Amino acid sequence: MTQEIHGTVADGFEAVRAEFAALVAAERPDYEGQLTAYVHGRRVVDLWAGNDPDSLYGVYSSTKGAAHLVVALLVQEGTLELDRKVTYYWPEFGSEGKGSLTLRDLLAHRAGLVGTDTGFSAAELADDRLIAERLADQRPFWRPGTAFGYHALVIGALTGEVVRRATGRTLQEVYEERIRAPYGLDFFLGLPAAHEPRFRTVQPMLPTAEQQALLDASPQGPHTLASIAFNTHTAEPTDLALLPNRPEIRAKGPASVGGVASARGLAGLYAAAVSEIDGKAPLLKEDTAAEFGQFHSVGYDLVARAHKSYGLGFQATADTWHPFLGAGAFGHSGAGGSQAFADPRSGLAYGYTRRRNAFPGGAAPENAGLAAAVHRAALAV
Repeated sequence: MTQEIHGTVADGFEAVRAEFAALVAAERPDYEGQLTAYVHGRRVVDLWAGNDPDSLYGVYSSTKGAAHLVVALLVQEGTLELDRKVTYYWPEFGSEGKGSLTLRDLLAHRAGLVGTDTGFSAAELADDRLIAERLADQRPFWRPGTAFGYHALVIGALTGEVVRRATGRTLQEVYEERIRAPYGLDFFLGLPAAHEPRFRTVQPMLPTAEQQALLDASPQGPHTLASIAFNTHTAEPTDLALLPNRPEIRAKGPASVGGVASARGLAGLYAAAVSEIDGKAPLLKEDTAAEFGQFHSVGYDLVARAHKSYGLGFQATADTWHPFLGAGAFGHSGAGGSQAFADPRSGLAYGYTRRRNAFPGGAAPENAGLAAAVHRAALAV
């Protein structure tokens, strides 16, 4: 039995509702998902099925968008400088040949510190301070600044330590005080106990026979950069799919993967970043948004072993996912299927969540059709 569609769309966005309804009809009967979009600060899409709009989900690497909006704000204000060496803020970082790396290169996944030789326990992955301390002593896996690779589980700990050294506050504290609380966003980096009943546990991906054959045909070696980056080279390999189900991950909100959000929270974050909302000016000035969305690492990603594009802490969304978006669109996807981004040229802010993990990880395939439908409508209004 197909789930019922709930919510509203503004005039001109009826095709988005039809696209969402077609997705729900084609999915499993237990589908749970949410879709929200803003245009120039006005919410124009607010849809859900199999849940309610207040349900919260683990959003994996979509967390990186919230974390690096904090960094963008601090750069905009002059607290951080992109072309300062990381050691200016964090002297211990300079060991093992890392002393010349700039904050700009760190944000662009160019540090060569995708993990450690010995890896992390599940409890350690919840603790950004501990991750940063371990990585400060780690020899990089490539010469810093010469190449790039996705720092999947650690980038937020690295940039977060720079934030802490520069401000005396954790990245999570700055996010709560400057972004989440003022806008009332349902996007938490550290889920308060009072909101735990709203969290929906992750339902693991159940691959089809064809999908399982693809997985079996491309096994991950025990000592590759990918295995180190995703912490599967340890005696107790990380099950990335189930990380949000761990209470310590939700409670501490590690800035790489620990965020908990609804689609309203995801889209609201990017709407606040680039648009006026409720009389509040955009968090980012146009020049700041342009710099953080500008291509910084483009080409062969040493971890993903594929073409990828990154801005500063964000994915370059138009190149990585949706080529119809305007130049300078920025955002981040998550392993469970979530995606969120801002397209400053059209004023679009987009957020999507789902409960069951997508195959093979990253933005769920349906984001392509949903985002295209929203973008077409946004340009037409």
